[in-house]
Amino acid sequence: MSGKPVAKRLVFHIGGYDPITSHASAQRRFVREIARFQRTWSVKAAVDGLHDTADQIRWNVTTTGPDWLVETDYRLVQWHDVIAAFGRRSIGSRISVGILAFLDFVLTGTLWRYLLTNWRYALFFLYPLVMFGVLIAAAFLIALAAFKITGSIPVAAGGGFFGIVAVFAGPWRWLHLGNLFDDWIFSREYIRCGNSEIEQRLDRLAAELVAAASNSAADEILVIGHSLGAVLAVDLLDRALRLDPAFDRNKTPVTFLSVGSSILKIGLHPKAIRFRTAMDRVAKSRAIFWGDYQALVDLLNFYKSRPMAEMGLSTENEAIVRIVRLSRMLDDDIYRRIRFDYFRVHNQFVSGNDKRTSYDYFMLTCGPISAKSQTLAPDGALSMIADDGRLIASVPPSASELPGIPGAVAGFK
Repeated sequence: MSGKPVAKRLVFHIGGYDPITSHASAQRRFVREIARFQRTWSVKAAVDGLHDTADQIRWNVTTTGPDWLVETDYRLVQWHDVIAAFGRRSIGSRISVGILAFLDFVLTGTLWRYLLTNWRYALFFLYPLVMFGVLIAAAFLIALAAFKITGSIPVAAGGGFFGIVAVFAGPWRWLHLGNLFDDWIFSREYIRCGNSEIEQRLDRLAAELVAAASNSAADEILVIGHSLGAVLAVDLLDRALRLDPAFDRNKTPVTFLSVGSSILKIGLHPKAIRFRTAMDRVAKSRAIFWGDYQALVDLLNFYKSRPMAEMGLSTENEAIVRIVRLSRMLDDDIYRRIRFDYFRVHNQFVSGNDKRTSYDYFMLTCGPISAKSQTLAPDGALSMIADDGRLIASVPPSASELPGIPGAVAGFK
């Protein structure tokens, strides 16, 4: 095994644009998914001590194997209240402001940059507007059909109105179009003027992070950002670096993992100067190790990209990029069932696995091997955990043997 086993870990998790409704549902999801982790890796886990504050939801996780025990202080950074505030706006406002935000990304050339970097993500970015257009066209066709059948303009207007109501009562919600429009709106606001509530929260969390890096008994501090949460994780780490000039000399190692990341969604916008400056500062920090996990079948991330290079930043200290196969994490029948559900596939980055693979969210956040070591190892934790859950001692790979050197895009088993 590479490095000393982890006995205590502090985790800050920042999720994506996902309106989790309550602290109870967030913990229930975690408990449900960690049960799969226990079966897959032949280990045990206990979750308790739920605490809910304005900034985060906290609970304790104790994981054990035959010869190891890890205590994890898990902190889910809250921002569902900010997301919910966007969702409470009127539908008319969400559509009009959402289209304005979309046009911003088009007219600034950002959509073209998405297309050049990863055409799959560009298609996903276009998806909400295309689907909305299709639904409105369907409502118009209903009105047209009603007019042709009856020759009555009032009946045609009633048919069109019925079609519009049906769109917002069904497909608007089923296809997550409201959240996707809000995602555009939030992203544009974040790029151009920031979000004061998010920024105040990140300031408070940065102070906690700085204090933990100096005084925590943890063997590792892990900041993990999923989807758009990876952007906020960069912001959090940058605030910690600016808050404490001595952060680079902290005694507890800090690992930053961006998984299924939307960093380039923000970073490729020409007006995202503030964010790119923050990203550059985080990448250059000696205190922070950065690993970036990407997957082909996840339409919401930028597959096979080098984030720093794509943003035109120095690549001297860029992320260790790891390509993972989400299909190998799940039983075949489960994967076949979810493969066309883009949101569920995207969430596999933060869900439990049915099979042992080199990427496992719960092994990274609650396992006995540091997240840094797992990211650097060619097969993650696979060769470090025995069939019965025991730790396996092995010779750490030399630097020349590691395929995950900065700038490399390396696959995983």
